[in-house]
Amino acid sequence: MFFLFFGTRPGKTETRTLHNIACPYCGQTSTLTALRTPNYFHIFWLPLFKIGTSETMECSHCKKAYFKDEFTDEMRRELDRLK
Repeated sequence: MFFLFFGTRPGKTETRTLHNIACPYCGQTSTLTALRTPNYFHIFWLPLFKIGTSETMECSHCKKAYFKDEFTDEMRRELDRLK
């Protein structure tokens, strides 16, 4: 009998602080933190290839979370600059 373990797993999360960008909800500047987590397909817990990346942002002042489709143009530009 042989068991094959496969599926998806998240990779290591990158954290970046966005300076000089205001939170759209509370208006505080330099409080946004971007989180980027890659997702991998794995066999026997060994990652084979990346299948996607999830991106979110959170304001440390008001704790409002933003998903990728909620990012403003200003947020996207700063995030692209930090890559």
